[in-house]
Amino acid sequence: MRLFAAGIPDPTSASVLGMPLWLWVLIGGVALFGAFQAYYWIGRKLGPRLYSSRVGRKISPEGIRRVEKAVSKWGALAVYGCFWVPGLRHTLPWVAGVLRISYPWYAVASALGCLTWVPVTSFGLYSVIWGWLKLAAESPLLAGAGLAAVILVIACLVGVRRRRTARRHTENELTTT
Repeated sequence: MRLFAAGIPDPTSASVLGMPLWLWVLIGGVALFGAFQAYYWIGRKLGPRLYSSRVGRKISPEGIRRVEKAVSKWGALAVYGCFWVPGLRHTLPWVAGVLRISYPWYAVASALGCLTWVPVTSFGLYSVIWGWLKLAAESPLLAGAGLAAVILVIACLVGVRRRRTARRHTENELTTT
């Protein structure tokens, strides 16, 4: 009788470019934590000047106000939650620095965010890539169709978001004039 575990590959044997996957995840987590600390301290140093800087213009005043409301309402919990929201992940730390939220709480929340978000996305992304490569080896046509569907969905989401943003800007211009 063969053991059930005998058919499951050893998770520590996975590697990317010869380095074990767990080491990539560890390096990614440390790098993201470092980036979050840099964002916070740059935002803290710039203070309100962040809003008129190139980064502030890219984020947009309306986006900054929404992030400020989230940080004011949720504090360090917003820092943890921002890991799971694309776009907010790299906006909130700047604003948290400007608002000067408690750094010890910020550091704890960003460390917890890195400890949970990085492994989930790394192993999830790893699984998706290898699953797609296995599908491509077995059925290139189906893999191509799947990739085309994903590209189409992303293009539609980007289009909807751009139209929504343009509509918001138009409404803001109408109300201010």
